[in-house]
Amino acid sequence: MDLSPDDSHLSTEDLESVRTASAALHQQGWRKEFTIEEMIGKWAWLVAQVERGYSDLVDEYTNDLYCRDWLAKVWPQVTHPVRSCWHEMLQPLDERFGAATIEDGGRAVGRYHQITPGMGWWWHRRPKKLVGDLAEALPTVDETP
Repeated sequence: MDLSPDDSHLSTEDLESVRTASAALHQQGWRKEFTIEEMIGKWAWLVAQVERGYSDLVDEYTNDLYCRDWLAKVWPQVTHPVRSCWHEMLQPLDERFGAATIEDGGRAVGRYHQITPGMGWWWHRRPKKLVGDLAEALPTVDETP
């Protein structure tokens, strides 16, 4: 999957909206000024891992989910042309993540990470294919209280 859409039509204002949004998120506590390409790349990696069977620790899984949070936070801060440019990459990844996970209201992940109202839909799902450490940590839907 090529993570570099044709952004040649984006104006200086469009590109500046990304830099401004990224800087604002960095000031709010994100580790650095990420780019949309970086975070979509991280989301693509996580989606592929979940499809294959994410086997790392639950703490790593919840940390990895934050790349999708960053995208959700940056989206309203960038111009419409930027959103349109990247939407064709993000939507299929979201669909794949949805297909590889089960909606459980956040019960499984919520045992290890506080899920508050307003958190993204991805926090309310657990992987269908549980392997390794994640399989030990996350209960199946039937085992979730």
